[in-house]
Amino acid sequence: MRPFAHRFRHTALATSALGLLVIAPPAFAQEDGASAGGEDIVVTARRTEERLETVPVSVSAFSERALDRIQAGDTTGLQGAVPNLNIVQGRGSSNATNIYIRGIGQPDALQTFDPAVGVYVDDVYYSRIRGTQLDLLDLERVEVLRGPQGTLYGKNTIGGALKVVTRKPDQNFRGGVSMAYGSYDQFEVKASASGPVSDTLAAGFAVMHARRDGYVEDRVLDRDYNDKNTLAARGAIAFTPSADFRLDVSVDYSRDDAAMTVGQPLNSLTYLLGGTALALPANPDPKAYDFTGRTTPGLPNSTKLRHWGTNATATWDIADNLALKSITAYRRLTTDDYIDIDATELEMGDVFVGVHQKQFSQELQLAYTGDRVQAVGGLYYLREDIDSHQEAYADDLLGPLFGNPTFLRTIDDTLTTKSYAAYANVSFAVTDALRLSGGLRYTDEKKDYWRTTSTFSSLPLFTSVAPYVFARQQSWDDWSPMASIDYRFSDNLMFYARAAKGFKSGGFNGRANSLAESTAYAPEKVWSYEAGFKGRVNDIARFSIAVFHNDYKDFQARVSGVDTDPNTGLPLPVLSVLNAGKLQIRGAELELALTPVTGLLLDTQIGYLDAEYKQFNDARFPNGSRAFQRPAFAPKWTMRFGAQYEADLGGSGFLTIGGQTRYRSTTALAVDNTIIGTTAEIAGLFQKGYWLHDARIVWEDSDRKFSLGLYGQNLSDKNYKTDGQEFSSIGSIRTAYYGAPRTFTVRAGVKF
Repeated sequence: MRPFAHRFRHTALATSALGLLVIAPPAFAQEDGASAGGEDIVVTARRTEERLETVPVSVSAFSERALDRIQAGDTTGLQGAVPNLNIVQGRGSSNATNIYIRGIGQPDALQTFDPAVGVYVDDVYYSRIRGTQLDLLDLERVEVLRGPQGTLYGKNTIGGALKVVTRKPDQNFRGGVSMAYGSYDQFEVKASASGPVSDTLAAGFAVMHARRDGYVEDRVLDRDYNDKNTLAARGAIAFTPSADFRLDVSVDYSRDDAAMTVGQPLNSLTYLLGGTALALPANPDPKAYDFTGRTTPGLPNSTKLRHWGTNATATWDIADNLALKSITAYRRLTTDDYIDIDATELEMGDVFVGVHQKQFSQELQLAYTGDRVQAVGGLYYLREDIDSHQEAYADDLLGPLFGNPTFLRTIDDTLTTKSYAAYANVSFAVTDALRLSGGLRYTDEKKDYWRTTSTFSSLPLFTSVAPYVFARQQSWDDWSPMASIDYRFSDNLMFYARAAKGFKSGGFNGRANSLAESTAYAPEKVWSYEAGFKGRVNDIARFSIAVFHNDYKDFQARVSGVDTDPNTGLPLPVLSVLNAGKLQIRGAELELALTPVTGLLLDTQIGYLDAEYKQFNDARFPNGSRAFQRPAFAPKWTMRFGAQYEADLGGSGFLTIGGQTRYRSTTALAVDNTIIGTTAEIAGLFQKGYWLHDARIVWEDSDRKFSLGLYGQNLSDKNYKTDGQEFSSIGSIRTAYYGAPRTFTVRAGVKF
């Protein structure tokens, strides 16, 4: 009966979604306070301004008001609002973001792993997943592009791109201040202002401070974890000496001084040679999680981030239909994170990770717009330098059999990446209705890696182990094409089909514990095929429907195991990186919104994903393969249903009441999610399907200058896991991380 029920549930959900489409013309990405389909939404997904429903790409767009409607305070607030998007706080870090799009991503924040989804702020690529949990401050919009975007965007957009566009100063004066107070002593203040300095110069700034007590409590050590303490600022100028030239320069800075991010251990911890070090229940019931945690006494309760950068974008209209753009950027990132991976009082998996990263990028772009031809071509260069120092504390790993010795392993490494690329993208209107587009990108990337590892212990057996040094240099290159066709049945209805190749270069294993593990891994590649419809119906609706098929090869998977140390003869934890063969990902997406009557907005986003390994060789598993495993962060269903009603109170202003419910089906929280030698899943490294419910009520005055709102999130106080760690080769460590409990926030604002 279970297979039949399983199929019936999927069929019912899909039928319901299609039924909504038939019953009512749908829409998405609307502005609050307006009809769902009555205004043009302009995006720059293809590096040129286009109406949302005419872009032959799966893209979701959110204005500042739309972000407030989905109650998104930072980038992780997009979870659920975009089909087949997974975006959560990274495991064990308050400043990293785990992003997957359509089952493609990279969850590891270690500096040798590149992201698979590119994050761009004002067209500047952010090379690390650290520093991407951005507070959404004074924005024009956020765009999420699904599928490979290599023919138009920097590097590592094999899964897609998250594009943040900040509000630029101009000759109009504007500003605003908002304050918020909420659960766990949350306090937040934001302020921004911009306007003219002269006829040719405008300037602006935005600043915010946000703090919140931790929602995970350590009653033994009397301290909190999983808190927030962030300061961010941005300044910008716009210089327009003539009608055909504009220069935008900005400087931004962010500081994050948070406590540790602590999860829940999933099983008992063991010593290196076996035996129980700390008895714990196996795969504890997530419903019983009470947001209490433990860490090692003496381990600093601290994670710190300093992140700043500057960029200059110059645009010159050479002719009426030809524009040249230069984007120059420099960024620096420093993090000092303490992480208690085992999430217990034992010093079993405690680490310090300090990263110093800097990057310089330069992009030159030439855009042509003619009657029938639109073209964008460019050159791209990026240099990234990363220095890292890591310390692993494991005094409790060896245990009483060895006299409880001290144990410290240190890693120092440097990585230099140079990436060169050239790209072109051309669209040709064969007729007024039919358009053909094609693109090609060439990427040449070189990485230079050096690493030394040392072991310090009070046990003589380990003090005799000499440090090992690993040095490696390697280059990869790739040609990535794209082709699409779109046909416009009318100004408000379009069909498109698209094929594109995505590429992410190889790298080196930064988690290696021996020279045998210190290997290079190959690039990832994906071929993506997509087709869909987009459109709108008068002032009533806007919709987007897409189906896709991805052939994904050589996914870079970090997996754990145990070997024998040639120097000591003791078990040696192994943290390898494999190119995981072949992964097939198919799915469908529906985005729609409807304004059936004035003031009422109904919207939904539904994603269906069928991801399965076709090849994943590993001799430690039955038949030498682990292709039976579930791919990580690829739930079969993601759904969001939202509704809001805005009542016109006449001279007393407007009152908006809104809510949303979000669903994710069963999700694997780690790539390594089965027990070695078996096909048995590690239950704690999965999150079963769950719903989250949010609501808001907001009053605005008649000029929409003043606002006061009450926001509630996770109203049913659902316990749900967002990420997981599989380090069972070190003391049997497995850890799960949880989303926030129920919270309420009161927010007041004024605009001028």
